[in-house]
Amino acid sequence: MMDNHLSEAEKVALLSTEERQHWLRQHTEQALHAKLDSWAFWCRPGQAVPPGDWRIWLVLAGRGFGKTRMGAEWVRMHAEADPSAHIAIVGATHTDVRAIMVEGESGLLSIAPPGAAPTFEPSLRKLTWPSGATATLYSASEPESLRGPQHQLAWCDELAKWERGDAAWNNLTMTLRTGVAPQMMVTTTPRPTPLIRRLLVEPGLVMTRGRSTDNRANLARPWLQSMATIHAGTTLGRQELGGEILLDVEGALWSRKMLDACRTVSVPAMRRIVIGVDPPATAGGDACGIVVAGLGEDDKAYVLDDQSVQGQSPEGWARAVAGAARKWDADRVIAEANNGGDMVVSTLRAADIAMPVKRVHASRGKVARAEPVVTLYEGGRVRHVGAFQELEDELCGLVIGGGYEGPGRSPDRADACVWALTELMLGVTEKVPRVRWV
Repeated sequence: MMDNHLSEAEKVALLSTEERQHWLRQHTEQALHAKLDSWAFWCRPGQAVPPGDWRIWLVLAGRGFGKTRMGAEWVRMHAEADPSAHIAIVGATHTDVRAIMVEGESGLLSIAPPGAAPTFEPSLRKLTWPSGATATLYSASEPESLRGPQHQLAWCDELAKWERGDAAWNNLTMTLRTGVAPQMMVTTTPRPTPLIRRLLVEPGLVMTRGRSTDNRANLARPWLQSMATIHAGTTLGRQELGGEILLDVEGALWSRKMLDACRTVSVPAMRRIVIGVDPPATAGGDACGIVVAGLGEDDKAYVLDDQSVQGQSPEGWARAVAGAARKWDADRVIAEANNGGDMVVSTLRAADIAMPVKRVHASRGKVARAEPVVTLYEGGRVRHVGAFQELEDELCGLVIGGGYEGPGRSPDRADACVWALTELMLGVTEKVPRVRWV
């Protein structure tokens, strides 16, 4: 079955030699040239112009997704269809506008069919299409240049890079005062800048999201592999490759920056390894948090693994705990026992947990328990071995004062992590006899 997320060009490329020859015979030479010059042939469904009466089209996508091509093709479509169109082309700097949006591999000059390319007058910062439509180039670093002119369309690229973003955006929107329904297209890699946050709640906004891997057919495989190896699961990878906009919750105990700072790939020998478990209150309900952490010989704690499971029966999540214990040769399971008490211990015993199971009771809320652990992170005493996307999303959702604004109904993974780190770093130490000098 052919993937419905592929472009027509990608589908043709996947045909057998015989099927491709049959496809070619169905087109005259003229029709084939027209198809090859058409964006509709190369465009993936996820790159298509959204339907409806929108004012701003925001494309938040990872690097290599094809954002520049999308913006250039959107401008070309309007320039060829409307001789009276006057379009604003705005980038972070004049260099970016010219090198990427106009003359780049996916820029306005490169994508134009033979004989239909606009005339570029660099000294005037102007493009003129054979239809008569024009575009003027602007730099967001010079927002005052957007005072005075008027447009009916605007293409803004890499909005997250605009140093004087608010001023440039405000002036640009004031120029969109001609035509029946002025529109703006924004193509950018997502970063939680104030302007991007503001844009997300603008009226008349439609959004397209995408990942770098969506365009894998046109990207070098070694690049994709190296990016996945280096950045998979990290905040940078999720933002720059996955196209996610990761907003830090106001008042959150953990921040993305804090977690990225504690990431490591080197692990010392472990003195202890424990498994924190936050069992679900009901069978088949919330996730069972199962987080593995160790105490290194350098006296730092290391989050080693997240084996949490969702929607399992007591027997199911207990087997998952047992599997994690065997995999990591853990010496203790730290299990919250508020919901079920002895049942938690007996369930784990039935799943062949041969090590000690320590029951812990939550006398305080999840956030209150987490606060001392955050101090360990801030002091550089906790490391994450790799990236744990779901766990870290939950940690960043715990808010000072007791709230939770992360994914899911409950931060089960985060709670399991807190129990494990508390046992390793904040547990009661054994008292050693001392000599008192008087």
